[in-house]
Amino acid sequence: MQGRGGGRAAGVLGAGVLVAGGGVADASRSTRGIAQHLCHDVAMGNAAMFFQSATAFHDLVSRIDDARWDTVALGEWTLRSLVGHTTRAILTVESYLLLDDPGYPNVPNAENYYARVYRELTDPAAVAARGVEAGLWLGDDPARAVADALTRAMVLVDGAHADRIVSIGGLGIALPEYLRTRVFELVVHSMDISRATGLPHGQSPEAVSATLALAAGAAAARGEGELLLLGLTGRTTLPEGYSVV
Repeated sequence: MQGRGGGRAAGVLGAGVLVAGGGVADASRSTRGIAQHLCHDVAMGNAAMFFQSATAFHDLVSRIDDARWDTVALGEWTLRSLVGHTTRAILTVESYLLLDDPGYPNVPNAENYYARVYRELTDPAAVAARGVEAGLWLGDDPARAVADALTRAMVLVDGAHADRIVSIGGLGIALPEYLRTRVFELVVHSMDISRATGLPHGQSPEAVSATLALAAGAAAARGEGELLLLGLTGRTTLPEGYSVV
């Protein structure tokens, strides 16, 4: 990523933690300067987790047997459509970063994205149709298509300003927060693919933990934190079909 004022700070595909100029901030730096570096650290950490989750997804796709692609996987989706939908977690990063920076974030975080914006902007029928379209887009070599999409997306992420805002449906969300939603999609749908194929999903415990935390945070942001907490601790049963998305 790059800061507004200058050159490349650190490569996302490296350690994923930004220390400007390759050095360690000394104690004499201003509070504002330290805060800026912490923001960069968060941004780089989210980018690194996105890359790791997308890489694990790619590895999972590369292990799918050719005979399985047209089998039913989730609801009305075949395995191809499910993988296509999951790939959109990568493709949207690329397409949204090619749009102009809206200049302001009016979606404060990933929790709010799922608690309010996602439901307002999402048409289930359209989501299902885009999954089918994306599945067809994968072509004869889905693993290659996923790898190419991830390469293009990471070039844009790695070159983005640390305070880059992503435009989603006319709204703005900070890139690090948007990447958290992409990790969520990659983790959950990798688990769906795993259940449909019997293959290990390959997502890291850290990514699963981050996804679980986001799910709980989205429930809390929607006023359902108490319900979810009681359900998770065995005090009550969650309503049939309950979902945070």
